[in-house]
Amino acid sequence: MRKPTIYEIKRLTKEKAPYFFSKDTMQFFNQTLKDFKVESMKDGRFKISADSFGENETIRFFNPKTNDLEIK
Repeated sequence: MRKPTIYEIKRLTKEKAPYFFSKDTMQFFNQTLKDFKVESMKDGRFKISADSFGENETIRFFNPKTNDLEIK
C-alpha cells in the first residue's frame, strides 16, 4: 500500500476516532493537519506524529486494515 496523506488518514479514521482530528482537539494541542508527518512502518502501519506544545509530540499508528489509530 502506498503511504496515505494525513488528509486521507483523517477521512479513514473519522468513524472510529471522530475527535482526534476535530477542530477543537487540534486547536487545544496547537496543531494543524500540516504539522503531521506520515512514515511507513515495517509492519504495514503508518506512524503519524506532530509536535505538541513545543516539547511534546503526538504519536499514533494508523492501521490501514482496520482504519484504527493505535497508540503502540
